[in-house]
Order: sequence, then C-alpha cells, then structure tokens
Amino acid sequence: MPRRTSSLLMSLVAAVAAASGSATAARADEQPVRYVALGDSYTAAPLTSFLQPGSPLGCIRGDLDYPTLIAKSLKPASFKDVSCSGAKTGHMTSAQTFSVGDPNPPQFDALTADTTLVTLTIGGNDIGFSKAVKCFTLSYSAPDGSPCKDSLTADGTDPFQQSIAKAAPDVGRALAGIHERSPNAKVFLLLYPLILPAEGTGCFPWVPIAKGDVPYLRGVQSQLNGMLKDEAAKNGVTVVDTTAPGHDTCQPDGSKRWIEGVPTQWAAPAHPNQNGERAMADLTLAAYRVGSSTAR
Repeated sequence: MPRRTSSLLMSLVAAVAAASGSATAARADEQPVRYVALGDSYTAAPLTSFLQPGSPLGCIRGDLDYPTLIAKSLKPASFKDVSCSGAKTGHMTSAQTFSVGDPNPPQFDALTADTTLVTLTIGGNDIGFSKAVKCFTLSYSAPDGSPCKDSLTADGTDPFQQSIAKAAPDVGRALAGIHERSPNAKVFLLLYPLILPAEGTGCFPWVPIAKGDVPYLRGVQSQLNGMLKDEAAKNGVTVVDTTAPGHDTCQPDGSKRWIEGVPTQWAAPAHPNQNGERAMADLTLAAYRVGSSTAR
C-alpha cells in the first residue's frame, strides 16, 4: 500500500475514533432529568383543567399546569409536582393543611440529591396579594378614583411595601434551601405574569379595578417581581421572565390573554388560564435549553 494512502487511512481511523469518543463522553455527561416542581397557585393552575390525580384536594392542582407541560416535553426520568394553591415560602419546610382532605407535605420533601431540575413560583401569598381582591368590591364605589389604595393606606403606611420587604429574606432562604438539598439542580424562579396592563388605567368594569387603583396595583406587582429577581440573583437562581405585555386580564382576545380577571375561560380569578400555563412552560423550557447548551 502506498505510504500516502496508508497515512490517509490512519488519519481517517483516528478521526472516526476521536468523534466516537467525543460522542460517548457527551452522552455520559447527559444525566437523566429528575424534575421537581414547587410553588403556589400560579404553578398549580387551579380550575384550568381536571385535578391532578392523587393530589391533595385543597391544592386544587390542575393536571395541565406548567410543570406537567414541561414534563411532557422533557420526558424526565422522574417528575414530582408538589405545588399547591395558597402555598407560602414556609410551606417549603412545613405541611400545608386544609379544612377538607389530606395535607400537602412540606414541598422540600420532594427534593433529593439526585434532583437535576427545579421550578418554582412563590412569594405572592407571602405578601398577602390576595388582599387586592378587596379592590374588586371597592371599585364600584369610585370607579374613577383609587378606593382600594385609599383603604389599604389609610393609616399612612403601605401594607404591600412592608410585606414585600418582610418576604424577601424568606424567599432567599427558600432558594438557598433548594440548593442545599439538590446541589446539582438547575433552579428556575418564574416571575408573576402581568395581571393588569403595562400602561393605562385598565378596563373597568370588565375587570373591576378603579382607574386610580390600576397604577397602584401594577406598581405592587412590579415591586414583588423586582424582589424575586433580586433574591434569585443573590442565590444563583435563573429567573424566567413571564411579564411580557399584552397578555393581561384586559386583553379582549382570549387567545392572547394569559391571566383571567373575572374568568371567561377556565381559571381562578386573577390567575393564569391554560394559555398562561402554556406560556410559562414554553418560557421555562427555552431558558432550560439555553442553560443546557451553554453548559456543554
């Protein structure tokens, strides 16, 4: 065999062997996805679909919440969705009980050292954002004013500002707690999608929030999401930004709306509908895949 041909064959064999070795190493680096979903009702997606089989009745956890949609796409080796409506950061380490049905165990019980992916939406219940429901009833008394803000701040203090400041270290401890229990997991904290339009004075009476209360409540949600971003940055957690404008409760086109006000689609009031849960899943999957490709 001519020397040139022999050298060419040897080079070809070496190249094939190197490529094969690289592919084998890459496959070895790709560990099975073991996914745990934590969080509150924005994760659990109450009233958007049928109840998730085997879940505590009080959690009202839908079987098409965003973690389930993520799991359908990733096909993980294991998947645990322990999210629960009404959950606070304290329910990461303590059981959540209800007047009817079984309790939801501490959500962190689902985490293990083998967990590779964790998603979380939390903080809204810690700051008492459900108090904003009061705005619905008050809006009719002064639809052009700010009756909700006036009522909540009557003593000269803003309860939301105080509760956001108080909740910040609790959120930070929750994020740190995930890392402690699952040190190899990629952790994603989802922001709360916009409930009210990014601009303007809302859409009273379709969504019964007085015109002057719209910028106030919009500011509260912005402060909440800002706090979540700050705590995520401190704790090495990836933020999934779900706050794209044009998907709020005032959107007349139901196909574009992610959050229901007074629901016209399956959802709890002021919560994501099926479009919202799908969007939250898609945005999280995009962030996860970017992180996975960067890691390689």
